[in-house]
Amino acid sequence: MDLLLIGLVVVVGLYLIVSYNGLVKARQMAKEAWSGIDVQLKRRANLIPNLVETVKGYATHEMETFSWVTELRARAGQVDDDDVSGRAQSEAMLGDALVKLMAVAEAYPELKANQNFQDLQQQLSEIEGEIQMSRRYYNGAARALNVKVESFPSNLIANNFGFAQMDYFEIENATDRAVPEVSF
Repeated sequence: MDLLLIGLVVVVGLYLIVSYNGLVKARQMAKEAWSGIDVQLKRRANLIPNLVETVKGYATHEMETFSWVTELRARAGQVDDDDVSGRAQSEAMLGDALVKLMAVAEAYPELKANQNFQDLQQQLSEIEGEIQMSRRYYNGAARALNVKVESFPSNLIANNFGFAQMDYFEIENATDRAVPEVSF
């Protein structure tokens, strides 16, 4: 009987350790994934001033658009790195502004032929693809953590050790999901 009780305590203890470590791993994977999104968003933010300056040289009367893009870039940089939903919202607004900036650029044929502009546009396109991939990876990692935090019996361990669900990095406005139409 004592051996059975000791065996049961050992099994329960091992389960607790494995569950706790699984939660730690899931949380770290989600944090790593968020870091990947953050890196891509910072790359995009660093590219924006070059893009704005290039377009500004051709479209000097479009100052309102330039100011708006610059302001949204600054706002996006001020959102706390841990505020996933706030960051998603500010980055969605910045993405909309970039689409409008590209639409302004469309009106200038000599700008469209400019190699610097073409390079910047290509880099921006690549970064947007990287952001999309990073967002999918983060959301998958957040989903894995959230499932562990909510599932029984690991939710008992999660609640006792302060593991919480993570927000998804989503576009909340349905119109933002539409593919922007920018043609050259």
